[in-house]
Amino acid sequence: MLQKAKNKSSRQHMIKKKVTNQPVYSTQTRRGIQDLREIISGKWKLPILITLFEKPYKFKELCRKLRISPRMLTRELQDMEMNKLITRTVCNTKPKTVEYAVTQIGLTLKKVVAEMGAWGISYRKKMLTRNSKDSK
Repeated sequence: MLQKAKNKSSRQHMIKKKVTNQPVYSTQTRRGIQDLREIISGKWKLPILITLFEKPYKFKELCRKLRISPRMLTRELQDMEMNKLITRTVCNTKPKTVEYAVTQIGLTLKKVVAEMGAWGISYRKKMLTRNSKDSK
């Protein structure tokens, strides 16, 4: 009986130790991550944002550069504008043209996107190395 109590006690100690070694993400952090996911979700938002990090683009230029349909681009740009990631400027030209640019809020994502890119490159290298070892 005494032996069982010791084993149970040591298991509980181990469980507590494992939990304390892991990083703790607060509810606020989880909500922040959820907000970020909602704002940049979808196939086109990140490519649009990355393209606009280069410079402002006119609508048709974005369509050509990203190879996206005008309808899809319009929908994504409206969503990004609503979330204050980009601005829409109607140019005083004939015919009227519209130019899109990243806002200050949108620019704050530049570092996050760069980190995501770095992680993706690292992950791809690891997977390629792993796959080449597996095939031998």
